[in-house]
Amino acid sequence: MMRYIPTENRYEKMQYRRCGNSGVKLPLISLGLWHNFGKIDDLENCRKILHTAFDNGITHFDLANNYGPPPGAAEETFGKLFKEDFKPYRDELIISSKAGYKMWNGPYGDFGSKKYLVSSLDQSLKRMGLDYVDIFYHHRPDPETPLQETITALDLIVRQGKALYVGISNYKADEAKKAIDMLRELGTPCLIHQARYSMFDRWVEDKLLDVLENEKVGCITFSSLAQGLLTNKYLHGIPEDSRVGRHLENGAITESQVTPEVIEKVKNLNEIAKNRNQSLAQMALAWILKDKRITSVILGASKIKQVTDAVEAIKNIDFTKEELDKINAILQ
Repeated sequence: MMRYIPTENRYEKMQYRRCGNSGVKLPLISLGLWHNFGKIDDLENCRKILHTAFDNGITHFDLANNYGPPPGAAEETFGKLFKEDFKPYRDELIISSKAGYKMWNGPYGDFGSKKYLVSSLDQSLKRMGLDYVDIFYHHRPDPETPLQETITALDLIVRQGKALYVGISNYKADEAKKAIDMLRELGTPCLIHQARYSMFDRWVEDKLLDVLENEKVGCITFSSLAQGLLTNKYLHGIPEDSRVGRHLENGAITESQVTPEVIEKVKNLNEIAKNRNQSLAQMALAWILKDKRITSVILGASKIKQVTDAVEAIKNIDFTKEELDKINAILQ
């Protein structure tokens, strides 16, 4: 097989934003491996998606212990492709993983204990063939383990050299503030918060973004295309090859979410996107990135065209007041 050599001008194709007040800059578009990198997925297609991403200046690949399917499979796929294609470029990449959802049987395979977090990251590093990850996240709050234990585990992991930075994900504003304060006291600042955020799901606007701005912590978003709803895919009903049409039970979108009211909103938003010379997906990404508190948007992709289209979106992330008013009227 030919050795992979990335495009020389890759860094000219992407814009980068500083993550909080850290030394890290992230690409406006990051690549997520939540779906499309499991055991059932075609390895050569996975390879092409990763190549296309890096060739376009996407330096951040986001994983988690439970991504697949089955859980662990995405890290295994990435590990194989890293070894074959990306090892010479390790220092140009930000690779993240997470732990917080169920990974193995028994009382130590889920949530936020020190036992689980340390064990899980050890497993992730083996699957990916890495000495360390750049960012390690606690994937969701644990209602039973004391936050202090979870946070000291994150601090320990950095001191062990298994992660350079740590972050949190899916924490509400008050929980995030506590976690950020605890990490700061330990001398391992919280780099970033990963949150679900789209035109259809705006919970982060209620206090969380203010907390992150005040604490100078980065924010990276996922599901910003609302699992494909904010694309041209559902403009004419439910296509068979969509996640809904395939009836995938993987935390993705369900048929009950694709209501006539939602389709109507999608069609109206699509008209605004057309007037901006963007696809609906491009506008949806741009709409998130218009807020400077957002460091990066995680893109999930099953085709290389989805990556190149997303990169095009960053060419126009400014909105007029009129456009924003129209969008808000539709969303209400």
